[in-house]
Order: sequence, then structure tokens, then C-alpha cells
Amino acid sequence: MQQERTMVRGLKSRHLQMIALGGIIGSGYFLGTGYVLSKAGPAAIFSYLLGGLIVLAVMFCLGELAVARPVASSFVTYAKEYISPSWACGVGWCYWLTWVTYVPSEMIAGGIIMNNFFPDISTMWWAVLFGLLITFINLSYVKTFGELEFWLALIKVAALVLFVVLGCLILLGLVGSEGFLGSSVLLSSGGVAPNGYWAVFLTMVIILVNFQGSEIIGLAAGESQDPAKSIPMAIKNIVWRILSLYIIPLGLLVTIYPWDKASLEESVFAAALSAYDLEWAGALFSFVVLTAAISCSNSGLYGCSRALYALAREGMAPAWLGRLSDKGVPQNATVMSVMACWIGVVAYSLDASETIYTYLLALSGFSGAVAWISICWSQLNFRNRLQAAGEEHSLRFKVPLFPYVTYFGIWVQVGCLLVMALVDELRNALFIGVPFLILPILWYKARRHWCRTPVLEGND
Repeated sequence: MQQERTMVRGLKSRHLQMIALGGIIGSGYFLGTGYVLSKAGPAAIFSYLLGGLIVLAVMFCLGELAVARPVASSFVTYAKEYISPSWACGVGWCYWLTWVTYVPSEMIAGGIIMNNFFPDISTMWWAVLFGLLITFINLSYVKTFGELEFWLALIKVAALVLFVVLGCLILLGLVGSEGFLGSSVLLSSGGVAPNGYWAVFLTMVIILVNFQGSEIIGLAAGESQDPAKSIPMAIKNIVWRILSLYIIPLGLLVTIYPWDKASLEESVFAAALSAYDLEWAGALFSFVVLTAAISCSNSGLYGCSRALYALAREGMAPAWLGRLSDKGVPQNATVMSVMACWIGVVAYSLDASETIYTYLLALSGFSGAVAWISICWSQLNFRNRLQAAGEEHSLRFKVPLFPYVTYFGIWVQVGCLLVMALVDELRNALFIGVPFLILPILWYKARRHWCRTPVLEGND
């Protein structure tokens, strides 16, 4: 009898940290920040602060679960064991939808940038090329994926650090001819909250899209060399890095560049530096956005392929999607996921309007928030079971201030989803997102009822 293949534990601690960063610092941050600023003004910094606190809560919950049970199927397995199998099926497919609707936007963003450099080659062909590239990477050994993602994410971090340095010099009047800026730019054009503080909550769904990807740490737990040590370290580091790489650059951005000039047409970071005679920053940030697009597509495909693999292993997707290659990689789940992403690329190329872009981001935000809520919910039930059994002391990593941090992570995100119903350009995403959550749940319940036999788990 052939021995069952297992995933290879080839990811090191530094890989885990950069994989998470690669997922959250995508082209959506460098380009999409313009949309958030146009809606909330300088008050967008409060949106990112609230988003950072949500990330903090979710990462603590995921850390406790991943250290206690480091499995490659991550929160799909957690949801099955600590909530219900039918909910796990719904949230797993919903999470897969998160990335197959978001990864194409990153591939198209990379195609647009390359088309600017090489106008004779269409955006579509560049996007397909990037799709083939990330497919090859994800079908290679997981260590190859982790190493490449490490360096791609490092470039993005270095670019943000450079922006912070240049932003400080501009603010102090050491670069440019405007002199010391102080709060002159920040308070111009209507003040800190020109559209009111309610706009902070109206932009939260898009903010959560920017932060999504940090949960890939949990999906990578089954391929980590020492999960009990590397996962807590990665989570602690990722939290302060998220806050510093988002909040500090954004704070400087709104103090040196008028919010009402921000748009989706170009990187607002590059536009801000170009306004102070730093035109070379435009080409530099075009390269950085390209790197971000490839990196986020790479880690996004990793995340959705592992989620699809988890669904298959739990009997919630066709069994052939749960098979591993001789390299320990879920090749069928990867190919299936990238094919769905290519469909998205075609859709973007046919209608690449900002309305469609925002619509798909909102859909990604909905499904991602559902996955995050599921993580917190699973941790809540997991800890309650341990407390009831008197085994809470066995945990090597705990959520601080339990259960308040967990409840915060759940109910603030529920509130963000309710806000979607109040925004015209986001409301339509619920019409696809909600059915995509509910239909797999109903299918799973009906399948178990009709088959009248337990669903086979973990078998091909």
C-alpha cells in the first residue's frame, strides 16, 4: 500500500512573517489608499487604526488555535471542530472566493504597470504571464515559495520605510520649497474629517480587504518547521509591523499631500513625492506596486489553494482536490484556484472600470471578514471547552484579556458587514457574498441527509 503523501514542513519563521506581510501589503494598499482618502479624508487614519485593532484580535485568536493545533487546513478544520461542519463548508468556500476575486485584481494591476513600460503588449497578456509565474511558484517546493515571498515582501517594506524617511524630510521642510509644513496640509480642504467621522466606518470593508492575508500564517502552520515557536513569534512581529507599515506612512501621507487629490488612477504615495520634485519616486513606486502585485498574487494563490485543499480533505469538496504532488504541494487545488483567477482576469479586462474594481474588492472584503469572524468564533468555543475540561493551563499561547479581545474581533466585524448594506457601491457585493456563504452550507447539510452515511474525511 502506497504511503499517503504529507505536506512538507519547509517554511521557516522569517518565511511565515513575510508571507503574512506579502498578503496584506499588495497593490491594493499602494493604489487603493487613494479611494479610502477620497471617501474619508485624513480621518482615514482612524479607519486603519480600527482595522489594525481588528487584525490584532484575529491574530491572537488564530495564534492560540494554530499553536495548539498546527494543521495545514487551519480555520476550516477549526470551524468544523469548534463551530459546525456545515459552517466550515460555507466559510471555507467563502474564503476561497475572497482570493479568487482579489488575486485577479493584483494580476491586472501588474499588467497595467507593465503595459505602461511596454505599450505594444496588452495588459491581458501580462496578467496571464503573471498567472503562469505564480502558478509555477506555487507548484514548486514550499520552501521555494517561502523564499521568493520573503524577498518580494522585503522590497515592499523597504519602499514604505523610504517613503517614511522622505515624508519626514518633506514635513520638516528639508526637501521641497514649501518649508516646514506642520498641520497646514492636514487641516486644509475641510479639516481632519471633511466628510464626517461616519465615513471612517463606511470605508472599513475596503480597509479590511487591505489587511486580509495575515491569516495565511494559520494556513501555513502545517508547513512550518517549528509551529509552536515560529507562529507566536510571527504573530507578535506581524502585528506591530502592520501598524507601523500602515499607520505611520499614512499619517505622513495626509500631512504632506492634500486628500482631495487622491484617486485610484495612480499610487498616492508616488503622487505625494512627485509633488515635491521627487519625480524619480514615480518610477520607483511603479516598480514597487508591480512587486506588490506579484507578491500578493503569490501569497493569495497560496492561501486559496490551501483552503481548497482543506475543504477536500474534510469531505467538503471533490476528493481529487485534496491530493498532493510528490513535492508535498496540493497541485490540483492550486491549478483549480488559478483557473478561477484567470476567469477573473478576463472579467477585469472586459470591464476594468473603478465601479467593478470596487465591487469586487467589497465582495472580497465580505468573504474575508466572514473568515476572520469564524477564526474568533472558533477560538471562543475552543477556549470555553478547555475551561470546562479544566485544561486551559496546557495552552502554550493564549489570547490576552480573553474573552473581551475575542468578542471585539467578532462584533466589530459584524458591524462592518452591516455597514455594507448602507453603501450603494458596496451593497451589491452582499447579493453574491451571502449566497456564496449559505449555499455551501445548505449543500453540505443536504448531502449528509441524502447520503445517510458519514462524509468521508481526509481520504482520497
